[in-house]
Amino acid sequence: MELSGEYIPSSNEWVRDQVAAYEASNGQEANVLPGTEWTVVVVTMRGTSSGAVRKIGLMRVEHDGDYGLIASKGGAPEHPSWYFNLLAHPDEVLIQDGAVKKAYVVEEVFGSERDEWWHRGVAAYPPYEEYQANTDRIIPVLVARPR
Repeated sequence: MELSGEYIPSSNEWVRDQVAAYEASNGQEANVLPGTEWTVVVVTMRGTSSGAVRKIGLMRVEHDGDYGLIASKGGAPEHPSWYFNLLAHPDEVLIQDGAVKKAYVVEEVFGSERDEWWHRGVAAYPPYEEYQANTDRIIPVLVARPR
């Protein structure tokens, strides 16, 4: 199961290397944020502008088979580019969690649902709280549900 089209790896070397190692090992290697024990999943999507296939590692925030995707960008003042990719192509998303890769549909969540997923995200990766404190924007939360 793959998205068709040209694959453009991340311009960030560590992201590119992590995704490659994760996929090559079927999720047995590069499955944590470098230097930590916090687990990641690989998210494959279609680029908004290029239409190309893009891949990133994101913190693993899973609940009952759904995944929370926290668009923190480390607390930067702007949203990460992958956030816009997912909004533009919400039904062209694959998530690999270890050896399992499935198709998902993504939507941004708000209100109490966002709050629930935000708390799950912070439980999985506590630095999200610091990231929110360091930016004026409300960090978006998206939920990926199996297709």
